[in-house]
Amino acid sequence: MTAAAVPAASPASTGEESGVRLARSRRNAELSLLLLAVVLVAAYAAMIEAKALDTITPDFWIPAAALGLVFLGLHLVIRWLAPYADPALLPAVALLNGIGVGFLRRYDLAKATPAEREDLAVFAGTGGRQLAWTLAAVVLAAALLAILRDHRSLSRYAYTLGLAGIVLVMIPAVLPSRFSEINGAKLWIKFGGFSIQPGEFAKLALLTFFAYYLVRKREVLSLASRRVLGIDFPRGRDLGPVLVVWLVSLLVLIFEKDLGTSLLYFGMFVVTLYIATERVSWLLIGLILFFGGAYLAYVLGSTVGGPFANFYDRAQIWLDPFAEPYDRGYQLVQGLLTLGTGGLFGAGPGGGQPALLPEVQTDFIFAGIGEEIGLFGLSALLVIYLLIVERGLRAALAVRDSFGKLLAGGLAFTLGLQVFVIVGGISKLIPLTGQTTPFLSAGGSSLMANWLLIALLLRVSDGARRPVTGAGGPAARPAGGPPEQLHGAPTEVIRP
Repeated sequence: MTAAAVPAASPASTGEESGVRLARSRRNAELSLLLLAVVLVAAYAAMIEAKALDTITPDFWIPAAALGLVFLGLHLVIRWLAPYADPALLPAVALLNGIGVGFLRRYDLAKATPAEREDLAVFAGTGGRQLAWTLAAVVLAAALLAILRDHRSLSRYAYTLGLAGIVLVMIPAVLPSRFSEINGAKLWIKFGGFSIQPGEFAKLALLTFFAYYLVRKREVLSLASRRVLGIDFPRGRDLGPVLVVWLVSLLVLIFEKDLGTSLLYFGMFVVTLYIATERVSWLLIGLILFFGGAYLAYVLGSTVGGPFANFYDRAQIWLDPFAEPYDRGYQLVQGLLTLGTGGLFGAGPGGGQPALLPEVQTDFIFAGIGEEIGLFGLSALLVIYLLIVERGLRAALAVRDSFGKLLAGGLAFTLGLQVFVIVGGISKLIPLTGQTTPFLSAGGSSLMANWLLIALLLRVSDGARRPVTGAGGPAARPAGGPPEQLHGAPTEVIRP
């Protein structure tokens, strides 16, 4: 065969022969979805004004445009620093964040008098502050992407982050109530007119430590002592870490007076342990320990009182909120009535009465939104949350190092568990908690912490989707990352 008859090698075949797995960055798809999200947020703002004001003001689009510029800036940062990151994460979170800002603007309109509503500035009130917090949170997420070029480098600071997480959890518990308590839960640090919820950042620090610790100890924790009903249970001597985290979560429940935070910390440890060991028995042990501890706290609250009394009162309200519908059960009763008023399709954006629902801008924002968009609309929001969790779990499955798998899996589960705790509380599935709905509720602590969570998922997914080579060249690992694997383990090579 002559040289002219030999077909030229295509780029794809060249890549396969050199051992390179070709991958597309999908940044254009991310940009298209992001623009769609911004359009939906602008349409939501227009519908709110049309219903609440009977007109659409000329500047209704300004908050949506401001959000669009902020999210576009983060998109450009991702193009530069994490080009292979999952393209669905940023648009999904941007849509939730935009809806949250839009509803808080709706809340400001509901609080204003009819004469003040048309002149209410788009950057004023709770909605304007949330817009400013969004800018700060997105800048913080971009800074994390710039500083953290490889998720594995977090393992070097695992013990420091673990200690920092414990300190952040304990600070509100040891502070006097006037500096830490809001609505019965001691979750805050208040000074002057400013407040911060350190537990939101503690969950990220503790989860990093959990992932690092379980990578080192998973072989020991995977050992089984006996088999019961087809389930392998661990040795008694290996229960120490779970018992320690269980005791810490009970202390949070008792002294910080919040079931949601306690469940969040203990749940993310047990699920990360399950991901590391693949032992269903750890989930069963975790459920037994948590519900046993909660029941013990309830019994002690009814007999001893003291630090257990607050949890007992919350449990009583949960069991029968209509026993005192105008006193202790007022908030939960109003939340249930709000959801019932919304029905299947809701009263329409701007058609509800959010000012009648206590703490609608924070703890009960999901119920306030549900009154206006109905069960179908709330289901759509839950699907968006489910999509974010699913993409996080997909990144955990695809990433090539054990630390990244545990970190991404734990982050995704933590976000899903926080949504469950909020929705379960307002729907009377579980007692009310002091947790905020991620990306929707007003407040800078929750917003910044959850944007940092998304930045970590973007970083892990970038490492998971980045092309690899059989020869272990530069494309075999995330940009800026060390060539070695965790803890001196041999390099894992994925061949095409």
